[in-house]
Amino acid sequence: MSKPNLKAALASGQFVVAPGIHDMITAVVSNKVGFDFVYASGYWMTASAFGLPDAGIASYTQMLDRVSTLCRTVNAAVIADADTGYGGLLNVHHTVRGYEEAGVAAIQIEDQEFPKKCGHTPFKRVVPIIDMVEKIKVAVEARKNPDMLIIARTDARQPEGFEGALRRGLAYGEAGADIVFLEALESEEEMREACRRVPQPMMANMADGGRTPIRSSKDLAALGYKLAIYPSATGLAAAAAAENALTVLKTEGTSDSPKVPLFNFSEFNSLIGFEDVWSFERRWARDTAEAK
Repeated sequence: MSKPNLKAALASGQFVVAPGIHDMITAVVSNKVGFDFVYASGYWMTASAFGLPDAGIASYTQMLDRVSTLCRTVNAAVIADADTGYGGLLNVHHTVRGYEEAGVAAIQIEDQEFPKKCGHTPFKRVVPIIDMVEKIKVAVEARKNPDMLIIARTDARQPEGFEGALRRGLAYGEAGADIVFLEALESEEEMREACRRVPQPMMANMADGGRTPIRSSKDLAALGYKLAIYPSATGLAAAAAAENALTVLKTEGTSDSPKVPLFNFSEFNSLIGFEDVWSFERRWARDTAEAK
């Protein structure tokens, strides 16, 4: 099954909305709802897989495994967070090749020092502009499929101010990035000005609880953005639902409560692929008496 083409979608003027998918339960539910594009967040995939913070702890190998699994599971095309490229220029080359082979539609690389931090937390430090420019050039050269896009993210807004972040965004676009991502902008005015001055398609990060004002896709398009990721919505919603269910179970001694809305078990079996298993067993399972 062919997946939507991000490059073609942007060229056609489609505003791209990509929800964050933090685990494979959410992945199969997203298939039911129906999205053309989804986002593989380093923060949320690290949290869901390992219970660890997004602080450069998860390795390239661990994240590639998660991204590969997501690409196999979702019908949507995957926009994937690859942190800093997991090292120097050779690592960036290797990362781009690995993510491309996994089947991503776009790979996002950022300009933080290693170990990186979540873009909406303190103590971020960025590398010199030339270091990131070289990473982008290596990433562009490393890809084999020109339809796989390179997203250049800068985390310079907090350590270097808005103009510093904008200067980096312009340089990264000139280096060959297909999409520019100024992380953690702090006002609608900054968002509008960044879109006005950067010629490449701009990506907005609608991280619930983060520094950037949350706006609808319609409002973001009016500001000048071409695509938006919503990385934390499903993860935070799942955490809230889990806390509620556990609290009710602890206090009432049962999960059978109107306070605990549950996804239909029969439908979930279908979403996760059990019908194929049952079909296989009907075809191949031997009768017990026959087996004797």
